[in-house]
Amino acid sequence: MDEALKKELAKDCDGLLTYEYIANHIDTCTDMMSDLVDNMIRVDLTGQFMVSAARYLAAINRDGFKADIDRLVAASIDRDRERKFIADLLPSLWGVDYADHVVELAEADNNFRRIYKRVVSSSAI
Repeated sequence: MDEALKKELAKDCDGLLTYEYIANHIDTCTDMMSDLVDNMIRVDLTGQFMVSAARYLAAINRDGFKADIDRLVAASIDRDRERKFIADLLPSLWGVDYADHVVELAEADNNFRRIYKRVVSSSAI
């Protein structure tokens, strides 16, 4: 990431600026995605834009951005204390039929398990 971009993203106060950069430059920013995710994790205190970024990256190339998506999701779980945003990750990342596969998904993916337990309070997993 060049110094001009670092300076610009240093102005980001909530993650929106970084999210917009990712969305508007997805074809040219993949080599700096880790730095962009670091910035978003640093500034997004509610998890709102991290959830949006995770959903967006999953829609673009879930396998190619797996590590970045996992980091965004884990940080979102920690930040979204009121569970306003993380519930949207369930169908976006694990499919609209995720409820039919809760046990398997919980065993295979720690982020899924953490979200599901927070969103579905009566969860037996």
